[in-house]
Order: sequence, then C-alpha cells, then structure tokens
Amino acid sequence: MDEKSSSETRGNPIRCRAAVNRKPGEPLVIEEVMVAPPMPHEVRIRIICTSLCHSDITFWKLKDFPGIFPRILGHEAIGVVESVGEDVDEVSEGDTVIPTFMPDCGDCVDCRSKKSNLCSKLPFKVSPWMPRHETSRFTDLKGEVLYHFLFVSSFSEYTVVDVAHVTKIDPSIPPNRACLLSCGVSTGVGAAWRTADVEKGSTVVIFGLGSIGLAVAEGARLCGATKIIGVDLNPDKFETGKKFGVTDFVNSGNCGDKSVSQVINEMTDGGADYCFECVGMASLVHEAYACCRKGWGKTIVLGVDKPGAKLSLSSFEVLHSGKSLMGSLFGGLKAKSDIPILLKKYLDKELQLDEFVTHEVRFDDINKAFDLLIEGNCLRCVIWMDKQVSS
Repeated sequence: MDEKSSSETRGNPIRCRAAVNRKPGEPLVIEEVMVAPPMPHEVRIRIICTSLCHSDITFWKLKDFPGIFPRILGHEAIGVVESVGEDVDEVSEGDTVIPTFMPDCGDCVDCRSKKSNLCSKLPFKVSPWMPRHETSRFTDLKGEVLYHFLFVSSFSEYTVVDVAHVTKIDPSIPPNRACLLSCGVSTGVGAAWRTADVEKGSTVVIFGLGSIGLAVAEGARLCGATKIIGVDLNPDKFETGKKFGVTDFVNSGNCGDKSVSQVINEMTDGGADYCFECVGMASLVHEAYACCRKGWGKTIVLGVDKPGAKLSLSSFEVLHSGKSLMGSLFGGLKAKSDIPILLKKYLDKELQLDEFVTHEVRFDDINKAFDLLIEGNCLRCVIWMDKQVSS
C-alpha cells in the first residue's frame, strides 16, 4: 500500500495488508486487516522490510499452545514510526526503528544493570498479546482478533509495538541489513560478545551452523578467537562458515565409534574454552558441556528445544569440572545500547551483515521465503513490504 501521512492516520485505525497465519503449517494468506492506534507506551510502525527467522517457522507449524491462530508472525524487521501513544518520548513520528522481541525498559533493576538483559518490568514470554495491556491491535475485516507474535508481528505493513521493544537507529543504514539485528544476527554475535565474553586467542566450538551458529562465529571472530570449530551434519556448511571465521569442521554424522565431544577434546587438547549450542537439542547441550574445558570452560545454550525438554547432568561432573553452563536470550544484548554499537561496527566494515542475506523477495512472495528456509537454501531472506525485487 502507499505510505500514509501521519496527519491522516494518527489516532485512527489503519487498513493495510498483512500475511496471516490462519492454520498451522498452511501458507500464509495476504489479506487486508485493521491495525488499531497505539495505546499508552506503544508506537505504530510502518514496516519497511522484514526477514524470516526459524522461530517464525517453528510457531507457524505449532499446533498446540503457545501456537495460536489466526496470528501475524514475523519479528525481524525495520520500520518508521507512524504515530506514538501517550507517555512515549524516546521516539517520534518519522524515526527509523528496529523492533525486538526482548524488552529494554531502562527502568527496572535488570535493565539498569550491566549483568543482565532480562527485563523484570516486562518479562519476556511467548504471548499472543501486547505486553502491558494484554490485548491485540489487529483484527481482520470481519472483526475477528488476530494474535500478535513475540511482541513484534512484522508480517504486516503496519504493526504496533511497545516502546520498550523499539530501538531508534540511523536512517541511513540500508534497511535490508539493519533488520537482521532485530533477532538472529544479534543473538549469535551477542552470545559470543556479551554472554560468553570470548577472549582473544581462545578456542570456540559451535554446534549447528545455521544463521545463529554463523552469527556466533562472526561474534567470536570479532572477539579475536583463533580456533573456531563448526559442528554440523552438512559438510557444505563449512564453506559458508569460513566466511564468518570458522577454521575447522566436524561432521557430527561421521565420527565413527567416537562421540563428537571425544573428537573435539582430542582436537583441542582437553576441551574448548567456549561451546555454543545453536540447534535446540538436549543431547547436543550434553555434548557441548562434555567438550568444554574443565576449570574455566563456558557452555552457552542458544537453541530452542521442544517444550518440556530436560537436561541431565552428572552432579559429580558439575562439582568437579568447574565448568559453566548458561542460557543466552537475544545474545545477552541490551537492544537500545548494543544494537547501535553493532550497526556502527557494520558501517566501519568490522561486522559482516551482507553475507547473511542470500535472498530477497516481495511481500506477495512471502511463502517463497518459507520454502527457501525450510529447504535449507538460504541464511536470511529479506521480505520487502513495498518494493519490486528479484530473488
């Protein structure tokens, strides 16, 4: 749709197009929807472009709660503020912003601390509603409620996001690069940079060389790691991984009578300094922990496992090995302060973003983006809301 002027739309519902997930696993339906004006502490955003993340696919297929339908998915994006609700003063109409699923309220003890990015005022949860008011801003043309996704719902030409989930950025940065820092690349780079605090000269192992794992490699490279071992079933991932600093590769399906951790312990003379699990499998967390160096090694979990998955670690090993095991949501980043740092690193040609974008499609072809990611043919597919592109 054509860009609307704020003077025409401010305070009124906007009718626009969205890709609606009506039933689990079925193609998204492009249809007209109504987007309500922002309530207090909220902003309404015109989406410029969005990218597809594996989490979108996970919830697209999920039949049971927290899967819920009809829903507007999407959570990696960039847009322009169309209007703001009451009590919003950090962004204004016309600002370019990145929405994120993790809040950064700036007020609570966690957001004020350097030790955590887990906001206690607006704790993260997988909710179908807005975070403060627990209602939806979306309805279809029949008046039926359309549910939100990860507080962003970027598969819509307009969306409403809480101001705690919005980061103002430099509008000169290419939107098809900046949008990647809304979730995936930030999560991986941040896990190496902020959560693990990878040291120069260290050894890193990454289980799973999808977009998140490659972003971890990029973060570890930026931190100065000298040995970055990628673990994956697909040997083709090694060639891709080299672009992001991966120096060695272990095919987890081709280790003979040894476990992956045994192979890595031999390669690293006793274990890696940092191990990252980027797949979402308890068995791989165990393998990562097993090949993490005793005394100071850190194992960081980024992968999202199936609901109810459990870890079973030996109490003896935990006590005697001196290793650390930790989770990393959004890479431990504080969006409002850390995303601008990463964007500057991109402008200074330190951080690679271009290499993550393998495909770009029009909004009308959003289901093609799903096919590409499911088939393993792309890292990130950027979806332009109002632009003709060739994929």
